[in-house]
Amino acid sequence: MNLTVFGATGGIGREIVRQALGAGHRVTAVVRDPARLDVRGEALEVVRADLTDPEELRTAVRGRDAVLSGLGARSRKDAGVATRLTRTVLRAMETEGVRRLLVVSAGPVGPAPEGEGALDRAVRGLVSAILKDVYADLREMEAELARSGTDWTSVRPPRLQNKPLTGRYRTVVGGFPPKGRFIARADVAHAMLAMIDDTGTVKQGVGVAY
Repeated sequence: MNLTVFGATGGIGREIVRQALGAGHRVTAVVRDPARLDVRGEALEVVRADLTDPEELRTAVRGRDAVLSGLGARSRKDAGVATRLTRTVLRAMETEGVRRLLVVSAGPVGPAPEGEGALDRAVRGLVSAILKDVYADLREMEAELARSGTDWTSVRPPRLQNKPLTGRYRTVVGGFPPKGRFIARADVAHAMLAMIDDTGTVKQGVGVAY
């Protein structure tokens, strides 16, 4: 497949690029600073863009089979960036007629897991309060997706870890895995790539966790 990856210098984005190249896909990585991308490959094209102008992104998404995004706030002070940058990506995709889009959101943005215990409920409430602005940004990003004409999927992980790929995780379409408290960034990337052709995830939020 021909894929475009936004946020390719972030933890999940970099893993998407690395794993996609390893699987034999052609990848266009859109970054603001190419020097920060340490992944190499003959099938990799690196495009520098600041993600403020949809017209600038049109060639990066034109003719692609899917677009995957790891864009999002790195800290609370960056709240708002996910919606703003995703909106630009959506406009470029819609202009070029590219439909498949997968983005990273967060577990607390979706519904609580079935049978959630008191401890997990308390932790979820605390984290949601601390990261209130970040999650508000992600909810608005998902609202932008829902208003778009794309075949989107919002992937919602819990706390992220910098650990090796396992390929062993649970996914719940429209919900969240019970007692799913952690997942490696590498496994989130793996899940996103696996969902590209999964029609059951189109226009859905998907919880993913160990």
